[in-house]
Amino acid sequence: MAASAPVAKPEGGAGGVPLPLRLGAAMRGSARRGDVIRWAGRIGAFIPLLSLCAIMGVLLFEALPAIRLNGWSFFTRSVWNEGTGYNAQIVTTDGVKHLSGSSYGALPEIVGTIGTSLIALVVAVPVSVGAALMIVERLPRRLAYLVGVFLELLAGIPSVVVGLWGAVTFGPFIAHDVAPVIARNMPDVPVLNFFRGNTGNGEGMLVSGLVLAIMVIPIVAATTRDLIRQVPILPREGAIALGMSDAQCARRITLPWVRSGIIGAVVLGLGRALGETMAVAMTCGVLLGALPGNVYTTMTTIAATIVTYLDTAFLDATGFAVRTLAELGLVLMVITLAANVGARLLVRRVSGTALPIGRGV
Repeated sequence: MAASAPVAKPEGGAGGVPLPLRLGAAMRGSARRGDVIRWAGRIGAFIPLLSLCAIMGVLLFEALPAIRLNGWSFFTRSVWNEGTGYNAQIVTTDGVKHLSGSSYGALPEIVGTIGTSLIALVVAVPVSVGAALMIVERLPRRLAYLVGVFLELLAGIPSVVVGLWGAVTFGPFIAHDVAPVIARNMPDVPVLNFFRGNTGNGEGMLVSGLVLAIMVIPIVAATTRDLIRQVPILPREGAIALGMSDAQCARRITLPWVRSGIIGAVVLGLGRALGETMAVAMTCGVLLGALPGNVYTTMTTIAATIVTYLDTAFLDATGFAVRTLAELGLVLMVITLAANVGARLLVRRVSGTALPIGRGV
C-alpha cells in the first residue's frame, strides 16, 4: 500500500495563526499604545497653559468691578479704607455696589513687593553664586556633600517657621544691633536717606527682604551648584595654564559658561520672593495706606495684604473688598509674569554668543 503524503502544518504555532498576521496585530497594538502615549503627552503639555489661563480668567472676572470703579488711580493712591463701620451704607457708583467711604490704593503694596524682592535678590544672588563656587571648586568632596545636604534642607523649611524666627529673633537683632550702625554711618545724601532715620522695632522692609533672601538662597545656590558641575574641566584647566587666578577663571570661564542657567535660577528665586506670603506677613508689620518712610519702617506687600485682610474683606456685604483683593492678586500675577518674560528675553540674548567662555580668552 502506498504511503500517505505528509500534511503541511500552518505556520505560527499552536493557535494556527500565521506569523505575518500575528506580527501585524502586534504592530497595530504598539501603534495604538504609541498614540495613547502621544495624546497623553500633548494633554499634559497643555495642562499648565490651561491652568494659567483659568487662574487669570477667574481673577479678571472677579476683579472687573473693582477695576471699573478704582480706575487707574488704584496704582497711584496710598489710601486703604474699607468703609466698614456702624454708619456704612451700600451705595452704587458706575453700576458697582460698595460701602460708602470705601477707597483703595495699591501703591504701598506694589512698592513693598518690589522693594523686598530687590533686597532679597541683592543679598541672595552673590551669596548663592559664591556658595555654589565654594562647594564645587574648593571644599573636599565629603564636606561639599554635607554642605549641599544642609543647603537643600534649608529650602524645605516651612515659610511660617522662617517668619516666626524672623519676627522673634532675627528682626529684633537687625533693629537693635545692625540697623543703627547702618543708619548712623550712612552719608546724608538724598539717594541714601532711605537708609537713615528711625530703625524701628524689628518689623519692616529690610527685615522682610533679608528673610526672603534666606528663603531664596537655597533655590539659587542649589541650581547654580548643579550648573557649575556641568562646566567642562578642560576650559578651566586651560585658563589656569594661561596664568589666570581662580577668581579670574571663575569670572571669565565658569560663570559665563552657565550664565543663562544662573539667570533662570535667579528668576525662580524672584518668583519665590514676589509670592511669599506668611514669612513676609509676620515680619513686615502690615501697614496699609502709607508708603514706607525708610527701609526700616513697617510696610506691606501684595501677598501679605491679601492673606491678612481676606477675612475682613468677607465682612463687606457688597463683596467689593474681595473684588479689590482679586485685583491685587491680578496685579501680582502680572508683575510675576512680566519678570519671567523679561528674564526669558535676557536669557535668549545672553545665550546667543558663539563662545560661552566670553571675551578675553
